[in-house]
Amino acid sequence: MSLNVAVQMDPIDRINIKGDSTFALLLEAQMRGHRLFYYTPDRLALLDGRVFATVAPVSVRDIVGDYYTLGEPRRTELGEFDVVLLRQDPPFDLAYVTSTHLLERIHPKTLVVNDPVGVRNAPEKVFVTEFPDLMPPTLITRDLAEIKAFRAEHGDIVMKPLYGHGGGAVFHVAREDLNFGSLYDMFATTFREQWVVQKFLPAFRNGDKRIILVDGDYAGAVNRVPAADDLRSNMVRGGSPQATVLTAREREICARLGPALRQRGLLFVGIDVIGDYVTEINVTSPTGIRAVKNVGGPDIAALIWEKIEKLRGVKAA
Repeated sequence: MSLNVAVQMDPIDRINIKGDSTFALLLEAQMRGHRLFYYTPDRLALLDGRVFATVAPVSVRDIVGDYYTLGEPRRTELGEFDVVLLRQDPPFDLAYVTSTHLLERIHPKTLVVNDPVGVRNAPEKVFVTEFPDLMPPTLITRDLAEIKAFRAEHGDIVMKPLYGHGGGAVFHVAREDLNFGSLYDMFATTFREQWVVQKFLPAFRNGDKRIILVDGDYAGAVNRVPAADDLRSNMVRGGSPQATVLTAREREICARLGPALRQRGLLFVGIDVIGDYVTEINVTSPTGIRAVKNVGGPDIAALIWEKIEKLRGVKAA
């Protein structure tokens, strides 16, 4: 039995297929015989309690520069699909929140991955604070006095936007950094919401490990080592992927987070771990599938589709 699958994603003509996890999911779904349809979140509409999108059939192939073909778009009720993949990248702003409200109308009759309610209520840098013993000391605020007190206690800190992504606007502030005042002013002007202030972890030089969990269970990992002149290890910022295995502490982290992820319907999740600490729980559009496979790890796209097919009652061949 094949499934009708719609994928809500960023414009397909702009993705880098070498590292794009959504593309990996599309390739795997097509290989399994599922019918694929593509749309961007701006094509969503809610009318009289029914959710519509203008979708186009899509076929994919793993060829750089010639990796997709779109069919004729048509306005379709999303409730007609078996599965919707919620896969556009952050920023996690009001547009993103609105799309979760619309997709909530069709889930779980149509399986939305990840659960739109779970996505809305578990922003990456907020959800993780429910596990303070697994995190480095972390402050969420925009209050200058709070930040000064935190800095006086912990010395070197990292400041980053609460709803940022891809390593954007992440700064290391040293204990006696004369740029702190200017950096605070820039954040206060740029971001209306609170931001994240964390104790600086020197272990970042050894890598920022991306660990992927599927339905709350460990599925694979890749260690991302930053460039010599950069704080950030994100591969879009020049981080180098390396094969890795989990430490006992990392297995403890996965075991602690798994039940909470399953409870929220967060089927595909990527957590970031530096040293002994988890810094983020990525639920909006996690990446890392192709990087894990490229360093000799498992085929996580296949694991995700096995879980989706089980949830949709598709019998294994």
